[in-house]
Amino acid sequence: MINSQRLTDEFISLIRIDSLSKQERKMADALIETLKKMGLKPYEDDAGSKINGNAGNVICHVKGEKNKPALLLMAHMDTVVPGISKNPIIYGDIIKTDGTTVLGGDDAGGIAVILETIKSLMEDKTLFGDIYLAFTVSEESGLFGARNLDLSKFPVDYAIILDEGGEIGTVAVKAPYYNRFLVTFIGRAAHAGLEPEKGLSAIMMASKAIADMPHFGRIDEESTSNIGTIKGGLVRNIVCETCDIEGEVRSISEEKTNKFTDEILGHFKNISEQLGGTLKIKLENMYPGFNINESDDIINLLKEASDASDIPL
Repeated sequence: MINSQRLTDEFISLIRIDSLSKQERKMADALIETLKKMGLKPYEDDAGSKINGNAGNVICHVKGEKNKPALLLMAHMDTVVPGISKNPIIYGDIIKTDGTTVLGGDDAGGIAVILETIKSLMEDKTLFGDIYLAFTVSEESGLFGARNLDLSKFPVDYAIILDEGGEIGTVAVKAPYYNRFLVTFIGRAAHAGLEPEKGLSAIMMASKAIADMPHFGRIDEESTSNIGTIKGGLVRNIVCETCDIEGEVRSISEEKTNKFTDEILGHFKNISEQLGGTLKIKLENMYPGFNINESDDIINLLKEASDASDIPL
């Protein structure tokens, strides 16, 4: 039986822990201590050292019946800024931030649910298959903890990530493929007051490239792109030599994601060459998308849970 008060108390306790991306040490220590008190044997992997953070992913195996499906439950430990000295306020059945920071429910809510689920199963002596727990670092800054998980440590049939907003019972069955890029336009520096004709403004190059950029904003019903930052120049009286822009492309379709990315970056290259400049491109595939069909086994499993709990899926 789920203990609602214990769940609430755990959630409040987790919220109060400072745990920004790459600074999850206190959260990791708290989770390891909690899991040990539950009689489990958690451990921490080396993701922290790989991403220059102060903590790794916390992983734990809850042994179950071998004849039942094995399950991975995952949530992330980090929060966004402003997230130091969070002070949750309880208004009846609602828990809110005091307004000076984020609440940190993303993803303390997921962590609290996982912990209460395991406690409840153990107390009720419910029969279940092997359950693996993964509490990851640096999700908010780029899924770096998840990307450094050793998946061979999780011999599971299904995985559920508790990190979705919306109404209770909401399940995300699809997510986009995501490319991000950093483009550096390179021109020529010159004194803007004495010999501007000898210079080539990288800011001008970037501006022209963005102004005529193909596939900007909402591309189609399943694809988007954006230019999020632009930075260039040292002082106002020097023709800008370099200008950096950061952007992204997302789509449910992997083919479209790569097609739109290639066409955007190809356009930037053409503009820079036409104007007599050059550019450097750093392209990263941040994460793959997924698309789960309603007929898939995991959806049937969730439907069974929905019926048993009387929570609409």
